[in-house]
Amino acid sequence: QVQLVESGGGLVQAGGSLRLSCATSGDTFIRNYAMGWCRQAPEKERESVAAINWNGGSTYYADSVKGRFTISRSNAKNTLYLQMNMLKPEDTAIYFCAADTATQTVRLGLGSYWGQGTQVTVSS
Repeated sequence: QVQLVESGGGLVQAGGSLRLSCATSGDTFIRNYAMGWCRQAPEKERESVAAINWNGGSTYYADSVKGRFTISRSNAKNTLYLQMNMLKPEDTAIYFCAADTATQTVRLGLGSYWGQGTQVTVSS
């Protein structure tokens, strides 16, 4: 059973930075999965933020985070990352990591496996 555990969320002022991590376990083939980050703010639909293919050679970003967020992964550590810079109050949401065998599925904000989420709050 694949397990995803997010960490690194918190409270930060606008303009600040946070680095989210998503530790994976339970399947030795998880390193072959595409992975991504989604977020959901109160009373809003879930939004795909960024996605990365199995070897890190291809990435996708939502227009709202391009130039500010960077997705990366370490298959040696079975960990996915999201470096978030120049944070804005509108980035406030619960951030979830997801994994799937298909990169397009993750890009669409879907996935076979999900973490429990980590709260990111950006104050103005």
